[in-house]
Amino acid sequence: MKKTILVTGGAGFIGSHLCEKLLSMGQKVICLDNVFTGSKENIQHLFSNPNFSFVEHDIINSFFSDTKIDQIYNLACPASPVHYQVNAIRTIKANTLGVINMLGLAKKQGARILQASTSEVYGDPMEHPQKESYRGNVNTIGPRACYDEGKRVAETLFFDYHRKWGLEIKVVRIFNTFGPKMAENDGRVVSNFIIQAINNKPITIYGRGNQTRSFCYVSDLVDGLIKMMNSTKTFTGPVNLGNPVEFTVKQLAEKIIKMTVSKSKIVYKQLPIDDPRKRNPDVTLAKKILKWQPKVKLEDGLKKTIEYFKSI
Repeated sequence: MKKTILVTGGAGFIGSHLCEKLLSMGQKVICLDNVFTGSKENIQHLFSNPNFSFVEHDIINSFFSDTKIDQIYNLACPASPVHYQVNAIRTIKANTLGVINMLGLAKKQGARILQASTSEVYGDPMEHPQKESYRGNVNTIGPRACYDEGKRVAETLFFDYHRKWGLEIKVVRIFNTFGPKMAENDGRVVSNFIIQAINNKPITIYGRGNQTRSFCYVSDLVDGLIKMMNSTKTFTGPVNLGNPVEFTVKQLAEKIIKMTVSKSKIVYKQLPIDDPRKRNPDVTLAKKILKWQPKVKLEDGLKKTIEYFKSI
């Protein structure tokens, strides 16, 4: 049955892939984005699809729709430190006022709504790997708090609306995701390293490079989002979505240098404040309830991502 699905942040990296996938499934998609970190170029090829429409709008401001909406994926928020720290107050507003606006829309429409939360709710974790039951170790007054704490408040709002109004909610905690359409200037480790490597520039590692990350290819993540949205009504989450295979940042840099046959050398700089030392999802719950686990190996995903950055 065809549904009308609103994707906020739909012109962004993950959002554009999600819009594309939903359309391929025969759904009607409304993409809403203020194109602050997203780009119309990411969705340009979708404009000719009669089931796709684009609305330029910031969720901090109220949004109304005469069209009956069945599902809402709320991805609207800058997701990299470079972008979410540019205007920390607006980032907090997106995760509070913006989330309230989207929850209000879902309530009015009787729609199911999914919140794209983040592994950053775990902060610099004292538990490893991180389970959904872990409550985190977040600096509430640090430079990353606008995003970390903002997302934690967003989760709180979702569950309060669920308890108060019986709203059908889904909450996912997204771990490091990569793939084509990543923004060149977003400061993420994968895009940074690839751009530096293909230009034979120094690979910048912050700290000693022994901090760990797990890297999930975007198609795997999108499949997880859709599975979560369409899971049983009683399963609200939160649920971790990410790749549990762990690499150090230095290992990633060395792998990208090798794959790009780059002349780049690694240089080390001071580690940013509150940068997590370890980040690795426990995806037991996603495997059990959603029957989901990542399929794309890091090398295969990197190959496609490298090809993308070489083409732009």
